[in-house]
Amino acid sequence: MRLLSHFAAGVIFALGLAISGMTRPDKVIGFLDFTGAWDPSLMFVMAGAIAVNVALFYPTIRRARPVFAPKFGIPSRSDIDLRLVGGAALFGAGWGLGGYCPGPGLASASTLAPKGLTFVVAMIAGMSLFKFAQQASMGRAARKAQGAVQRLGA
Repeated sequence: MRLLSHFAAGVIFALGLAISGMTRPDKVIGFLDFTGAWDPSLMFVMAGAIAVNVALFYPTIRRARPVFAPKFGIPSRSDIDLRLVGGAALFGAGWGLGGYCPGPGLASASTLAPKGLTFVVAMIAGMSLFKFAQQASMGRAARKAQGAVQRLGA
């Protein structure tokens, strides 16, 4: 049942993205183009999403637990660090240049649209590159710590 609910939520989300035009890069770029032919229609999509969130968030988290999970996954961190700001900047630049963010990109790729498929391949490559760099960085830190421990023991 849990898998079915995830699938249903994904289908509803994808349909909402398609109906609103967010799977069309020209629509998104038109919304982000404040100095040219600005298309403010996606503000209605955002307003609708905010209204649903405001109406349902607090009643939902007041429940003893979620319907299909043992507990709510509410983030505990509230700090703003360089990694968060840098990631947000990269996300925004990619969204503005390409006209896709992950959800609409995946929805567009599911129709086999070449631009959507290209975006998803590039997104996966970027995520893989980040993971590789992060693991390499953690490996260097671990080797450095191991060397320090060995020096202390010698």
